[in-house]
Amino acid sequence: MELTVATILVTFAGVFLICFMKGAFGGGFSIVGIPLLSLVMDPVTAGGLLAPLFIAMDLFALRYWKPSTWSKQDLLLLLPGLVTGIGLGYLLFRFLDHRAIAIAMAATTLIFVALWLAAGAEVITRPRSTPKAITAGLASGVTTMVAHSGGPPLAMYLLPLGLSKEVYAGTTSLFFTVGNATKAVPWLLLVKPTGNVWTLMAICLLAIPAGVWAGWRLHGGLDQRQIYRVCYGLLVVTALKLLWDGVSGYLM
Repeated sequence: MELTVATILVTFAGVFLICFMKGAFGGGFSIVGIPLLSLVMDPVTAGGLLAPLFIAMDLFALRYWKPSTWSKQDLLLLLPGLVTGIGLGYLLFRFLDHRAIAIAMAATTLIFVALWLAAGAEVITRPRSTPKAITAGLASGVTTMVAHSGGPPLAMYLLPLGLSKEVYAGTTSLFFTVGNATKAVPWLLLVKPTGNVWTLMAICLLAIPAGVWAGWRLHGGLDQRQIYRVCYGLLVVTALKLLWDGVSGYLM
């Protein structure tokens, strides 16, 4: 990858947007910043670039999403499936049809949002379910490993619980801190970034503090209902991005 001014600026903007999402919603919607990266690099290179950066973003975000914002009972159910899913995704990375996974996840997410809209677009609290939590963690692990898109499965589990906006953001933040730390080494083994990519990583580290802080400020300005509506809206954006990735992959 050639390190041009355009490459640096576009990548910096993409990383800033991802950091903003982590500050505002705790993680899970990072995929919305990836289309910017796709303008200057292929998806595999972007994956290798983001793998270490995600760890730095997550650690910085934990300055705001402290242990008091973590739903520990949910994390105990979700994290074993997450780590298992990442391991599975790594072992099957070269054999899985990433396009089919993207389309299936997009369809599932859009159905989930459609059901929420049909119910009046209100947060209706539902009881916890251990099987659902394990399934969500596993699905998130596989999709975050193969496509950096582990947000939808987690959101589909957490949003119906009706957690406070701080606990929702804090729980997703810690969830993806564990997930991104777990998948960083497998991704670097698969991709093996070049010198230019490492240089670009170092430059993009400068986007992290400002991006996370700006997102956190937005979070503080939104009430509970607004946060949940934005999260459901971002699920639609994420699903459409996944759908595009999957369908265009078959057409090209």
